[in-house]
Amino acid sequence: MEFIGSILEVIKCFGGPTCTYIDNHRKLEECMNDLREKVNVLNIRRGDLASKKEAELRHRRVVREEVEYWFKAVENENTEMEKIETKFSAVSYFSRARLGKLVRRKIAEVKEIHQQGNFLDGVAIDAPPTRGVKVETKDLEGEYNVKEQIWEYLMGDEVGMIGVCGMGGIGKTTIMKHINNQLLVDSHFDMVIWVTVSKELNIFKLQKDIADSLEESLPDNELQRVARLKHILEGKRYVLILDDVWKRFSLLDVGILEPTVGMGRKVVLTSRSIEVCTSMDCKVVKVKPLSKEESMNLFLDHVGHSVVQDQILKDIVNKIVEQCGGLPLSIVTIAGSMKGVDDICEWRNALIELEEHVKSVKESDIEVFERLKFSYDRLIDPNIQNCFLFCSLYPEDFVIKKVQLIEHWIDEGLLNGLETRQAMHDRGHSILNKLENNCLLERATTYLNEEGVKMHDVLRDMALYIKGHQFMAKAGMQLEELPSEQEWTVSVEKISLMENSILKVPPHIAPNCPHLSTLLLQNCRLRKIPGSFFKHLIGLKVLDLSSNIFVDLPDSISNLKNLNALILFNCLVLKCLPSLAELKALRKLDISFTSIKEVPHGIEMLENLRYLDLRAGNLKELPVGILPMISHIRCLIGDWLHLNGEEVSKLRKLEYVSCSFCDMQELKKYVESVQGKCPTNFKFGVGISFLSLLSHLDRFSPNFKDIRNQVTIVNCDMGRCDDIVVPNDLRSLSIWTCDDFKCLSDFPSFREATDLKICRICECKGIECVVDLSLSSCNALHNIEELYLHELRNLCEVVRGVAVENECTSHAPTPSAIFSSLKQFHMSFCSRVKKLFPVELLQGLQNLEKIRVQQCVQMEEITSEENHKGEGTTFVLPKLKSLELVDLPRLKSICSDGVLIITDSLQNLMIVDCPKVKRIPLSLPLLENGQPSLPPFLNTIRVRPSKSWESMKWDHPDAKDVLSPFVTYL
Repeated sequence: MEFIGSILEVIKCFGGPTCTYIDNHRKLEECMNDLREKVNVLNIRRGDLASKKEAELRHRRVVREEVEYWFKAVENENTEMEKIETKFSAVSYFSRARLGKLVRRKIAEVKEIHQQGNFLDGVAIDAPPTRGVKVETKDLEGEYNVKEQIWEYLMGDEVGMIGVCGMGGIGKTTIMKHINNQLLVDSHFDMVIWVTVSKELNIFKLQKDIADSLEESLPDNELQRVARLKHILEGKRYVLILDDVWKRFSLLDVGILEPTVGMGRKVVLTSRSIEVCTSMDCKVVKVKPLSKEESMNLFLDHVGHSVVQDQILKDIVNKIVEQCGGLPLSIVTIAGSMKGVDDICEWRNALIELEEHVKSVKESDIEVFERLKFSYDRLIDPNIQNCFLFCSLYPEDFVIKKVQLIEHWIDEGLLNGLETRQAMHDRGHSILNKLENNCLLERATTYLNEEGVKMHDVLRDMALYIKGHQFMAKAGMQLEELPSEQEWTVSVEKISLMENSILKVPPHIAPNCPHLSTLLLQNCRLRKIPGSFFKHLIGLKVLDLSSNIFVDLPDSISNLKNLNALILFNCLVLKCLPSLAELKALRKLDISFTSIKEVPHGIEMLENLRYLDLRAGNLKELPVGILPMISHIRCLIGDWLHLNGEEVSKLRKLEYVSCSFCDMQELKKYVESVQGKCPTNFKFGVGISFLSLLSHLDRFSPNFKDIRNQVTIVNCDMGRCDDIVVPNDLRSLSIWTCDDFKCLSDFPSFREATDLKICRICECKGIECVVDLSLSSCNALHNIEELYLHELRNLCEVVRGVAVENECTSHAPTPSAIFSSLKQFHMSFCSRVKKLFPVELLQGLQNLEKIRVQQCVQMEEITSEENHKGEGTTFVLPKLKSLELVDLPRLKSICSDGVLIITDSLQNLMIVDCPKVKRIPLSLPLLENGQPSLPPFLNTIRVRPSKSWESMKWDHPDAKDVLSPFVTYL
């Protein structure tokens, strides 16, 4: 080494480049330490800014977009740092200089990003004030006088507390929803707060709901919470609507300031009890039943006006409406159940049934239930009735995710008799539609914006009234202890204790419920279940223990020989299960998102198993030979497991599979073994457990998890083109960090994937073009709808070989038709691309809705025309809604001079940090006088820096003035 060192000293004399090379070689460790220190300092600043960002968000301010971009830049640097550390750990003697050069360059980058993080103007700006939430409403019928009376009290200074009372289903909530929306339009109050209280009053939850509505947080301490809430509300003019109050409580104990005359604070509560309203010093407004005329109008609006064209039928309808007692919920529900019926005999029979329901009933609630039960009875099919009744096991006012509900119906055996699980889900959706159409369920969305349904609280009470002692539904009641053993009666069939705070089950409790078939204990924070608990629950078929915090389950689980479904989803600390060998009836096992390390003992003995979810983070492998022993399985989810391709192919009844293969050869074995006949829904990861990439993939496509028939290939050898096989009905393809991947046109298997809709290519160093027309037609791209290209450092062009169009085979699409179905195009961090689309390609983008190009440092032109001679050319992109150009320092033009793009559907234009762009070639609609008008759907134009907008030129001299009101400077 001394000899080599002497040689290096001599080489220094040969000039600057050589000296730099030697410095990079010799000082690699020193530079690495410097880089680590600077990255650490950068992350400290990131932590400080993240804290500031969270504080600003708590105060309902909006984070600046440049700050968000800075955070993304820091994230990229940390990712790069991990790669450099990997290279450093294995660097050879002759590669040290090259790595040293990279490290020095990275040090400079990190320093620059650190300096950019000095946001002198702060990290956030003021957000427009949130005054409340607009809610969906139904038409009012006959409640106008009540609404006007409430409105008068709200606008006046004489009344602070208003109590809207009336029997269940009479329309109290509907009236207040209309008033809520009207208050949001009116400027009399600063804010409108809507909170649903429900039967089981919980002060802690009520306080949290009010704070959440105001986008504020509260401390855990009880006294501090009250003081904090009072402080938040003090000095504000607001209306607080408390819907569905069942018992009296003190506003001051909650932290709600007492409404006083002239202070601009109003509280409105709705209740079935006039005593509750008077005991809380409310000005009572009573909602009365609808008049006969109003009732008839509402009934006809829902059943159709044609039913009164026949005089005999009209008389029957009149009597049916009379039986509804002027109750809007009864009228709407019964009308829904009779919609589409035109047989007079059926109407006559319906009247007799309805009269029988209410003939001898005296108590008001039960009278309502019996009227509503008429619609339940008309469902006729016992399975559909049971599907409806099952919904009452969820908490009051709970939005039930549709897919989750249908899965529970399947577990209950309510959708049996169908060949496939897909058919069961289709049947489930059909039943949901029927229940919605009959007004027994209402459509809703979850807090994650997923499709759901909701049960009116009166209908829920009616369902529980129907089931009597067979159902024990104490869901969402904030219980801290399990119901006493005496409440677990011999006759009970279904028990729901979900969404409570029951930390433990008493050590010796052994409820005697031989007929209990369903026990729902999800999300109860359970820490321990004693072995005695399941001793007498011999008839149990469905056990849902999801989202609890126990470490293990008692051995007595193994004795539940009638169990059909064992659901342990999201039991994060669950580490092991007792043997399942005796659970011969088990059809569904879900251990996803648990800490289980080994496949449960006896799983190979479960001959009736149809659904298996093995997404447990610590479960690394499935022992060889298990899959063939459960070959009857229809749904297999094992995203974090590398499975054997041939073994998976033996599961001939699979309808849904989501798993990973270790390499392309295993995928090939699987595809060839099934002869291309994959399950109707598959998700395969190759090279890595592909769900570890979900966070990245979601950035590119928010609906990624819902995409069917996808293959994600990560860090695989793709050099042997003819050796690569993908399923024929592939719809989504993602290729990550496959450095020998050159071009989609190289692979015969990809060319024939004509169902392909989504394609992502990310961090592949070898790719120079996406498709090469000189090599093949690449038929698959003709149907592609979304294309994402990310961090392809050697990509030069999206489509190559446009000039040799005439040499293509006769069946090849022309360049203009290659992406004729494309709707979304995203490109980011592709540093060598200079020109994006040739004009020939642009002509075929008739379905394009969004273009986003970000941080492509060499990009000069979005669309180019090599032989353009300056004459005026116009292209129509009829569906383009969003054009986003971000951080393109060399971008000079969107397209050549004289070329215009017609985009009448444009909604969003974003040009950020593109300093050289001087012309926006969008053709605006023209008025009759020749002046430009706004694109009809335009929402916003976002620009940075502001001076770039001032310097931009438009083909029409007045275009800038027309568009300026829509400009937001970032």
